[in-house]
Amino acid sequence: MDNLRTYGRPPYTVAVLHGGPGVAGEMAPVAQELSVKWGVLEPLQTKDSVGGQVEELKLALEEMATLPAIVAGYSWGAWLGFLLAARYPALVKKLMLISSAPFEEKYYPQILKTRLQRLDKKEKDDVEFLKGRMEDPLAFGLLRELLAKGDFYDPLPIRPESVELRPDIHKRVNEESKELRKSGKLLEAASSIQCPVVAIHGDHDPRPAEGVQKPLEKVLKDFRFILLERCGHTPWMEKQARDEFFRVLAGELA
Repeated sequence: MDNLRTYGRPPYTVAVLHGGPGVAGEMAPVAQELSVKWGVLEPLQTKDSVGGQVEELKLALEEMATLPAIVAGYSWGAWLGFLLAARYPALVKKLMLISSAPFEEKYYPQILKTRLQRLDKKEKDDVEFLKGRMEDPLAFGLLRELLAKGDFYDPLPIRPESVELRPDIHKRVNEESKELRKSGKLLEAASSIQCPVVAIHGDHDPRPAEGVQKPLEKVLKDFRFILLERCGHTPWMEKQARDEFFRVLAGELA
């Protein structure tokens, strides 16, 4: 498959899912780190609907993974993995939710508010300017970089992995996924999940940790929540949390 990267040697027992939606390739550093011990798949989502991405992911796992696989989804990828595990429980051995967005609508407004509080006035003005131009890949990328300043606690002095930005995918999938959350259908999917679920979340992530922990601990049979200290939204790029993140992740995969 053209939209599937492999790391390490088979059997491919782990799949990492990128966020966005529409930000293909950003999980490459995680896949590379894990591939020292495990065969890892990095599916790149190309469909412009939630259902389409779930089916695309299913096909990728069926083609290359040793099933059931451990699925580790980051940000939007956490929701995607959640929906996959609900629709196709036989495919997922364990589900890892990394820096997930909240599962209930009441927590959602806090995200942008927190991010903007961490920016100066010019940066806030730039955000407002770029928000109206998100269909332009350049503006989409600049907005993403700008808002990311409010996502970090203590970022490493390295450039993030090169990614393919697809604002068209982001717009359509993001709008659809928001409706799933607003309607409660996203959380209802938990009733079909049979595998263990582990959430890893940074204490400095603008996406409130309680918006993941509280809803899920009520509806999942086998759920654990791990909070990383001094950590923002992207744990593998955090100077003070990177090592602990990979230690926790490796422990869960083992």
